Amino acid sequence: MSTVCEFELNEKEEIFEFDKVAKQANGSVLAKLGKAVVLATVVSEFDNPVEEDFTPLTVQYVEKTYASAKLPGGFIKREAKPSEFETLTSRVIDRSLRPLFPKGYVYPTTITVMVLSADKDVDLQMLALNAANAALYTSNLPIKKSVCGVRIGKIEGEYVVNPTSTQLEDSSLDLYVAGSKDELLMIEMKSISSAQLVEVDIEAFTKVHNANEICEEELVEAIAVAQKALHEANKTYEDGFESVCKPLKEVELVKFTIDEEVIEYVRDNYSSNIKEAIKKLAKSERATELKDVAKLISQDENCLAKEIEYKVVYEAVSIVKRELVRDMIVKEKVRADGRGLKDVRPISIDTNILPSAHSSCLFTRGETQALVVGTIAGSKDGQMYEVLTEKSTSMENFMVHYNFPGFSVGEAKPMFGVGRRELGHGNLGKKALESTIDKDYTETVRLVSEILESNGSSSMATVCGGSLALKAAGVPISDLVAGVAMGMVVEGDEYSVLTDIMGLEDHDGDMDFKVAGTKDGITALQMDIKLGGIELSVLKEALLQAKEGREHILAIMEEAAEQIVPSEALPLVEQFAIDPSKMMVVIGKAGATIKEIIEKFSVAIDLDRNSGNVKVSGESKQNVLDACEHIKTISNNATSRKETKSINFEDLYKPEDILTGKVERIVDFGAFVSLPKGGEGLLHISKISKQRVNNVSDVFSVGDNVEIKVLNVKKDRIELSAASL
Repeated sequence: MSTVCEFELNEKEEIFEFDKVAKQANGSVLAKLGKAVVLATVVSEFDNPVEEDFTPLTVQYVEKTYASAKLPGGFIKREAKPSEFETLTSRVIDRSLRPLFPKGYVYPTTITVMVLSADKDVDLQMLALNAANAALYTSNLPIKKSVCGVRIGKIEGEYVVNPTSTQLEDSSLDLYVAGSKDELLMIEMKSISSAQLVEVDIEAFTKVHNANEICEEELVEAIAVAQKALHEANKTYEDGFESVCKPLKEVELVKFTIDEEVIEYVRDNYSSNIKEAIKKLAKSERATELKDVAKLISQDENCLAKEIEYKVVYEAVSIVKRELVRDMIVKEKVRADGRGLKDVRPISIDTNILPSAHSSCLFTRGETQALVVGTIAGSKDGQMYEVLTEKSTSMENFMVHYNFPGFSVGEAKPMFGVGRRELGHGNLGKKALESTIDKDYTETVRLVSEILESNGSSSMATVCGGSLALKAAGVPISDLVAGVAMGMVVEGDEYSVLTDIMGLEDHDGDMDFKVAGTKDGITALQMDIKLGGIELSVLKEALLQAKEGREHILAIMEEAAEQIVPSEALPLVEQFAIDPSKMMVVIGKAGATIKEIIEKFSVAIDLDRNSGNVKVSGESKQNVLDACEHIKTISNNATSRKETKSINFEDLYKPEDILTGKVERIVDFGAFVSLPKGGEGLLHISKISKQRVNNVSDVFSVGDNVEIKVLNVKKDRIELSAASL
């Protein structure tokens, strides 16, 4: 007998059905919202603990195409590799729920979320997290705290809780927050660009691109709205789910502890050695130094006498190392590398260092280095992808791909496929930069960030280098974007906020968040809170400190932008518009005219039949300009279909008339000649000469003036021959 829990939240009815399906799992639920149905299950192996001190949690979010009554795309009609959205959603659920697992929970656990029925007006990412939470909360795992997600939009200046996908299209903000009743655990945010009409004089208006950056105070306001919604939702869930919770399994929480006496001995006798080791900035060097200290301690008389193992000594060294790092920051207000809490590491920037690439930027901050390379292509060259709730294929024209090879941190391991972390960092870079690109820019842009060194916040180095790579490629952006990684260390009632954290501070700190934006505000933010919550006043302080760091980095980036020399490999592009009704004249029968132009001038041409926009690109500037002039000449001399229909050619031309015309187009079967009183006539290849003509271009060139005779006039068709025939 199944149990159903129904809730009314944010004017939407949520239904959770328990004990109906997947009953062999530790916890399972069918969650329904609108037409969307999601199955979430939790399975934990209590009899198979791992030996390491971590929770082996795996989260999988899977979309089934039958959920939208369609087949999988591609040759094989079966779901296979997860899409980027599925991977990122799995990551969101993992980051939101992992903090719930108590320390010492070492049992392999899998959370699986499957979309069985989709609804385009339902936020599947939010529903997936809420379903996973319901399955986990009502399971027999030792977890008794509800965590859910809420999305905040800003439409016409008003905050909207859990907007529909249609509403989100009109929003300037996309804020996703996960948390419990009283604690914020994860925050992701991006600004959404828009175009607005701005009055420039009494009669005229101009369209201005707006990246819709959000200031720190407004962001805290939006998070406060989310926090209120989270409190209400989680209280509702906890009260409603209480009656369907399974009895908790008595599970041993493994304590990974070592003798306090060993820690005390290391602390009293070797703190100075450890302090010197943590000054080594590179991760590999620091690890080696700490291992050397542990070897030194394990070989001293006291340890040898007590037969203390090296593994125990190294664990004690790691504990003391963490204490020293945190104490230096909170008590002494100084960091392992000697910086103050607000100091940004030295920055160097080199642009367009790759001569054969469209653009490139080598951005180095301390021991973190990102080489970001930009490539520009046509609007049809983007990445095709499928959205579950859409029947047709979508096109992505702005991509940020992030790669993190082992050598960047001194590890000897080969490069494999892209992992969740790399996808997540690339997605964060895209969020930070996308809103600054002009909405009318239709080209495909791909940025690839190769992390060559890493010691903290390579994703923010990607943002900085990516913004300059866009600038170097001539992509129209509203402003430069800089990113900075922030951290926090809390000891009792004292805390310190850190600007531009390095890997050591990320590992031993209590919070890390990444903030990217322009001089006008924030375009993207990502935050993971290890503390179990954060006060909004402290968050505001941290955001304002991040603003100082961002402005410092932007000043350096602006200097570098002034020194950019465009790459010789950058494609030359010219754009202009012609009368859309004359577009077919440029294309020609079966595309013959445009093919001839492309071959003659060695250019690429994109045409928009609706707007009349023409874009010509190529290697040679002169060829591009000549092709543009040629297309303009054809369109200017051509008669549009509307004009053709309004002309009665039988009144203008009579058979046997001898005229002088101009060759406008050459095709395989003849030449089209513009006539002096308007209109065009066809001079067929068989009517050019008494002798056989194999190629029209052997006799005529576009632009030649020729003597022709009218053979026949039928409505809008005029047949011609050479005057000599």
